[in-house]
Amino acid sequence: MGAEDRLRELGIELPPPPEPVASYVPVVVSGGLAYVSGQVPMADGKLLWTGKLGAELDLAAGAEAARRSALQALSALRAELGSLDRIRRIVKVSVYVASDRRFTDQPKVANGASDLLVQVFGDPGRHARAAVGVAELPLGGPVEVEVVAEVED
Repeated sequence: MGAEDRLRELGIELPPPPEPVASYVPVVVSGGLAYVSGQVPMADGKLLWTGKLGAELDLAAGAEAARRSALQALSALRAELGSLDRIRRIVKVSVYVASDRRFTDQPKVANGASDLLVQVFGDPGRHARAAVGVAELPLGGPVEVEVVAEVED
């Protein structure tokens, strides 16, 4: 089953493709790889969550923010490629987590994105990953997700 059919089976509707908020493009395809610019959890041009994990936000909210950011990355990929069925595998995911200085569960926050990608792509959705705590993210967002995917020609 392809990723597009799997999304329908899971009842997942992708958000509209993200619009850049600065001087960059959402996706660059080069050498058989698609690089998705970092996505923060937005809807209708506004952040869905703000604040830092371990202070204003709890782990569940952080994981949901990472999931939403991954959905936006998939939307950007679909807009660039025409179909998610062109993705052979998810290669790498980087998740940046705005963290209180005592917060150390960045990998659990990142699971919100990783688990979604495995749900949608199955085994080809398993990927290398970095989950990094940072002081601040664009627009005051709690999470930013970057995706690298291998694509068919």
